[in-house]
Amino acid sequence: MGAMDLSYPPEAETFRTEIRGWLEDNLPEGWFDEGFEMTPDEKKAFNESWPSKLYGGGWICASWPKEYGGKGLSTMQNVVLAEEFARAKAPMRADFFGDTLVGPTILQHGTEEQKKYFLPKIMQGEMAWCQGFSEPDSGSDLASLKTSAVLDGEEWVINGQKVWTTQAQFADYCFLLARTDPDVKKQAGISYLLVPMDQDGIEVRGITQPDGTAEFNEVFFTNARCPKENVVGGVNGGWTVANSTLSHERGMSATTGYRRFEQEYQLMVEEATRNGRIDDPIVRQGLMRYYTKIQILRINGLRSLTQTLNKTKDMGVVSLGLTNKMFWSEMHRDAMELCLDIFGASAMLVDTAPPSGNWPAQARAKGRDTYHPSQMMSAFFFSRSETIWGGTAEIQRNIVGEKFLGLPREPKAPNAG
Repeated sequence: MGAMDLSYPPEAETFRTEIRGWLEDNLPEGWFDEGFEMTPDEKKAFNESWPSKLYGGGWICASWPKEYGGKGLSTMQNVVLAEEFARAKAPMRADFFGDTLVGPTILQHGTEEQKKYFLPKIMQGEMAWCQGFSEPDSGSDLASLKTSAVLDGEEWVINGQKVWTTQAQFADYCFLLARTDPDVKKQAGISYLLVPMDQDGIEVRGITQPDGTAEFNEVFFTNARCPKENVVGGVNGGWTVANSTLSHERGMSATTGYRRFEQEYQLMVEEATRNGRIDDPIVRQGLMRYYTKIQILRINGLRSLTQTLNKTKDMGVVSLGLTNKMFWSEMHRDAMELCLDIFGASAMLVDTAPPSGNWPAQARAKGRDTYHPSQMMSAFFFSRSETIWGGTAEIQRNIVGEKFLGLPREPKAPNAG
């Protein structure tokens, strides 16, 4: 087949130099030095000042069109931007729901009025969001959702319950799926609503986890109201819009996502070398299996990028978009089990945990009041959830099997009784 050409065009490398120069000029002095660390006060000051620097540089939502405040970056430029920030370990603003999910969805499906109202507020960090998709009986089978929205004059009246709603306690708005027509096929009667959270008809209850945090929430809607014009993609067009949102969640960071796994791999190799576990053939085999899968993830990301740039529709790459998340989430779950084997049982205890290192999930350890796991254990815990959020691995297998392999549909369970 010959060697793959993994080089980027010259104009992309010119843009890379620009990004790298900006990062070097704006990150704290010594950031790129080996062993660099900030004191708690320095870290606090950095976290407070960094978003405004990003906004001033135009790097927040830089791929958005210029008329909505972005830089109008091309796909290739946006990839280079993500790669350089990942290389420098420089944080982008962590407004995942606004910047990454609902913002691009509004850009793709929203009305001009919705774009002009919501996008500037998302970009400037004035509006926090949460996602109202899953329900107690409608998780994997999302189309079976029961939350209803009924038009009453100029407003939708919403009743129902959502669950696993991350950051709902801080959100100004919820992008919500609700049933607006109960008499049609279940996928056809759903609408995508932008619902203000600050109202009497919405109650948020935190779901306390074993580590003491309550990042997830239950959200109850009792005659909550939403403006008539806050439907994205048209009434009963929510299923298509929701799939666009999920594609943003599953497909982000195609050429950078592998980097966090590389960091963890290096930490695992260092510890196995230090404590002698590297001499165990099973551990060595596990490490090499992890390394091999990381490289597969990297190459598949470049493959997806190539198809996007060439505007070609390779069904193998289309199915790759569905299987990629399933691949890396299961890969990471297995790798973190290997990690515990390397570090040993004592790594699970708060007083004998390994040094923090640079575990990518470290930010998830903040805010815990009753239990303070190490950053490594925080990464382990989070890996257990990765095969669930964004579409469970089981459902992804069904989709790939039915749509791309031509297998028969999964039989439905008979009705009880």
